[in-house]
Amino acid sequence: MARYTGPSCRLCRREGMKLFLKGTKCYTPKCPIEKRGFPPGQHGQLRIRLSDYGVQLREKQKVKRIYGVLERQFRRYFSLAQKTKGVTGQFLLEMLERRLDNVLYRLGFATSRKEARQVVRHRLVAVNGRLVDIPSFSVRVGDVIQVRAGANGPSERFKATLERTKDRPVPAWLQADAEHLKGQILRMPQKDDLGLPIQEQLIVELYSK
Repeated sequence: MARYTGPSCRLCRREGMKLFLKGTKCYTPKCPIEKRGFPPGQHGQLRIRLSDYGVQLREKQKVKRIYGVLERQFRRYFSLAQKTKGVTGQFLLEMLERRLDNVLYRLGFATSRKEARQVVRHRLVAVNGRLVDIPSFSVRVGDVIQVRAGANGPSERFKATLERTKDRPVPAWLQADAEHLKGQILRMPQKDDLGLPIQEQLIVELYSK
């Protein structure tokens, strides 16, 4: 499976905002966007006025990078959203939020979505008691997510992770039990739960051309 292996902070600088791709580093003064809040490259500091297409493209790229999804998979999500009754843009964001790796990140069991994908790939996560090792697995209302801990409770790795994420609020559509590394899906996510300035209508307009 293809994946981006380049510098994560370069993506944040390209989009001109924090995408929280590096875990706790994003909350510290060490975050590169704090010192160099302009796009990377020799022409990064030039002021360029984007066309309507450019604005739509940047919005799509931003959302893809937030959730760690490449173009083919993202287009597949959009296609499914188009075929579903309702508002296409909102359903697209809902599907992205329901990814298992994103849910682990939202619950505070990983400092970033990239780390959450690694946890899932290492076969450390069960959904409703069944082992799941696919980061894109889509959760549903009522599902119980359990991170496998050692015989004596959470390992030092997860204890350190919980300590780093203890101040991060858990969205209202999730319920977290940090002590037992367990979470439950209470309802479907809404746009207000994202906590990021995403204009999904721009993505719909881009793909509708």
